[in-house]
Amino acid sequence: MIFSLFVTFFKIGLFTFGGGYAMISHIRDEIVEKKHWIDDDGLSDIIAIAESTPGPIAINIATFIGYKRARFAGAFAATAGVIIPAFLVMLVIALFLDGISENRYVAYAFEGIKCAVAFLIIKAGVEMFFRLPKKPFPVVVFILVLSALTVLDIFSVSFGSVWFIAIGGVAGLTLFLLSQKGGKAK
Repeated sequence: MIFSLFVTFFKIGLFTFGGGYAMISHIRDEIVEKKHWIDDDGLSDIIAIAESTPGPIAINIATFIGYKRARFAGAFAATAGVIIPAFLVMLVIALFLDGISENRYVAYAFEGIKCAVAFLIIKAGVEMFFRLPKKPFPVVVFILVLSALTVLDIFSVSFGSVWFIAIGGVAGLTLFLLSQKGGKAK
């Protein structure tokens, strides 16, 4: 299991460009669809935790999944697996940066990669939205946060995404407590 975690996350880290959010779709394909290590709800929970804890989201996701599968050794293996490819690629780029940065073919390749990364991030967001429970509360929170982000972006207002996560958490907890209170009154 430890070796499988390492290899799986090494492949994810090696073949996914664009950072953690672009990796979510690839992680889902590997972890949920192919390996069946967790289900979609479990992955959504892990993504929510990984987003709200310090550090890069892909590393946090790998650590949580590794821990769920094989405790500390699994967390270490998955985390190392996702980190090592990025480290090696950055090392190679650093060694040859002067030659690479001036190459027009590399510049064109990165333009294409940016477009693909944007698609991967949108794909992950759409997939997560459609996997939300079909209840009014998650849909309302999604619409409110999306609307607020859009309005704030249009007016160039800086508002950290961590606040939206915190507000969503407080709203969810409030709804739960109200439902518990209403359930006891019956």
